[in-house]
Amino acid sequence: MPTLTDDDLVLEPTAGSEEFIGWSVTMAGQRLGTVALRSEGRHVSSVRWNTGTGDGSLGLAVRSLRLVLAHAFEDLGLRRVEARVPVDRPEDVRAASIGGMRREGIVRGSGDDPDRALMARLADDPPATSREGFIALLNAGLPTKRIIAQGLLRDRDGRVLLCRLTYKSEWDLPGGVVEVGESPARGLVRELHEELGVTVQVRGLLTVNWLPAWRGWDDACIFLFDIGTVDASFVDDLTLQPTEIVAVEWCDAETVAQHATGAAIELLAAVDGDDLPTYREAPLQPE
Repeated sequence: MPTLTDDDLVLEPTAGSEEFIGWSVTMAGQRLGTVALRSEGRHVSSVRWNTGTGDGSLGLAVRSLRLVLAHAFEDLGLRRVEARVPVDRPEDVRAASIGGMRREGIVRGSGDDPDRALMARLADDPPATSREGFIALLNAGLPTKRIIAQGLLRDRDGRVLLCRLTYKSEWDLPGGVVEVGESPARGLVRELHEELGVTVQVRGLLTVNWLPAWRGWDDACIFLFDIGTVDASFVDDLTLQPTEIVAVEWCDAETVAQHATGAAIELLAAVDGDDLPTYREAPLQPE
């Protein structure tokens, strides 16, 4: 097992086997922590470290991880190194990211075992210090916001089209969650084609409606688009996706109030008001 160095940082071997390789993290002869690789199968290892929580510990962890990752790929021929970091240790999650490991998701814990951020680096990932590598690390670690695209479709009598859904008792506006890399308008067109068997024309954005977290759902932003006015007979030729849509209904204000989700009721009331803002925040709905 080699000694790994980066200027004044020295990783001194402490243990080695086919399954486990460990180093002592030292500076100026002072032992400041540990770092280790553990084999998880052919060409794959996990890394774990402990460099404390005081001043300078973040930089120490980053430098140590970079040394170990370089050794893993360049000398040991590994193809993947991963870490499972408790989410209640944000500094360690940050150290792994700065060290060049991308966040891939959350491994849920059971009982007293905490949830863990799954971080990993592949042998052919671009250097973390390069522009391509830096952007990839940010994209993997930055928070994402759920986007929902919904369409407001009316008949000649001003009634609104609502969908009766298989997965909740309340009725809702047609639409759905926008896919990664998909625009909200294109997402709405796709969702209505999949769920109602119809191709619609998006006429314009009515408002962006932020929804706070509700009934276990994370918060989200709704892009509400105008998709026009049609004859009531429009629904006669729809092909409903049976796994999600039970039926569709033309609804006047009274029917909306009786059957729609609280968020949809509040949103449609705002749409029918005198001054609909381009952006609005929905009030928290009762559980």
